Amino acid sequence: MTHASDNHVGVPRHIQILYGVGVSYAIVDQIFAQWVLYYYLPPAASTLRPLLPPVLIAVALMVSRLVDMVADPLFGYLSDRTRTRWGRRIPYLAVGAIPLALATIAFFLPPVAEGSNLPTFLYLMLIGSLFFVFYTIVGAPYNALIPEISQSRRDRLNLSTWQSVFRLLYTALAMIAPGVLIAVFGGGDDELGLRITMTILASLAAAGVLVTVYSVDERKYSGGKESSESFFGTLHRVRRNRSLIFYLLGFLFFFLGFNTLRASMNYYVQDVMGYGTASITLASALLFGCAAISFYPVNRLAKRVGYKRPLLVFLAALVALSLLLTALGRFLPRWAGFVLFFIFGIPVAGAAFIFPPAMLSEISAVESRRRGVQIEGFFFGLQGFFLKLAFFLSIAITPLLLVQSGDVGILQSLAEMPEDVTPYGIYSTSYLAAGAFLVSLLFYSGYREELSEER
Repeated sequence: MTHASDNHVGVPRHIQILYGVGVSYAIVDQIFAQWVLYYYLPPAASTLRPLLPPVLIAVALMVSRLVDMVADPLFGYLSDRTRTRWGRRIPYLAVGAIPLALATIAFFLPPVAEGSNLPTFLYLMLIGSLFFVFYTIVGAPYNALIPEISQSRRDRLNLSTWQSVFRLLYTALAMIAPGVLIAVFGGGDDELGLRITMTILASLAAAGVLVTVYSVDERKYSGGKESSESFFGTLHRVRRNRSLIFYLLGFLFFFLGFNTLRASMNYYVQDVMGYGTASITLASALLFGCAAISFYPVNRLAKRVGYKRPLLVFLAALVALSLLLTALGRFLPRWAGFVLFFIFGIPVAGAAFIFPPAMLSEISAVESRRRGVQIEGFFFGLQGFFLKLAFFLSIAITPLLLVQSGDVGILQSLAEMPEDVTPYGIYSTSYLAAGAFLVSLLFYSGYREELSEER
């Protein structure tokens, strides 16, 4: 069925692109997912030394995640009720961009005291909390701009696709560039190389967000949307939205699997496959290069058949691919890991990039149309809560899995400073990822797409 809103001029292409530029905060997301754990608990092949026992890393980042989980729906709700001449969302991006970059750089400048882990532990917990608060201040309002400035499903899918294109580019940059830049700037000193590289990348992240701040006129396209819904009234609407609940649970377990996969990628390349740091660049380029060439066909497929059916197929593929990783060095040659990382790019293009913002934008737009409320920020803040919960679970479990050997008691291996990350532990992370993708598939199977579509 065609709607009047589908015949409007729509959001201009250049605004879609300038909106996409602002997802540069994906750079610091990737830095946290791939390099913070690497820095504090490095692979055996690295010149870095472990800074904390795994259990203290897990506790520090779990505490910071708890702070973040409270901040997500709070800032989403606040952005819904914000009224300025620049709009509801843009002011938050302007305030949060530079502090987010500074917090990212600070991860790699910890105090280290001989004979005591306490200063490093407290520092990691504090910087982690600041990082996630500013990440929320930027991320939730940024994503809420999709339903804020769009008037049709086509606009929402196109904005989501441009966001995904730039998210892919930024994430690929953050995955690929460090493998080269650390060696160039460090000259054999991995710590110096990391610090310089992360400063450059964090600065680029802030610059991209500010491009969107100064180039996208939110009020021009939003029509000055406002919300007067109370916090508890908003919660009540969320509880009644069955489509949203299944979406959020599927989203949670997908990103538990995806974050675990991302965190273990460096370890697979170096400790399982036996390649050097620079080969992390090749593995990342293969994964994100495949995702890039998959964007256009995934966008076209979604316009024809919707989101649910291809998403379920992609999740089933991710389960199988995660299990195949555990065969590297056992039943598959080690170089086959590069082939697997390339194939991962196909399902990742849809399940991690294009579908989530487009699906939630549809759900929030339909809620707005049916109930007459403008609470897009809270919806995306709630999604942020579940995203951070996925990070929370991943960062709590992954460091503990990585040091398992099967020969040493689990409590002993967690409390002591580890000598090495083990192949046994690395394989264990893939079993966790496969299980999480399977649970995500089950929840998304219960998501009724027709409830979130405008008809």
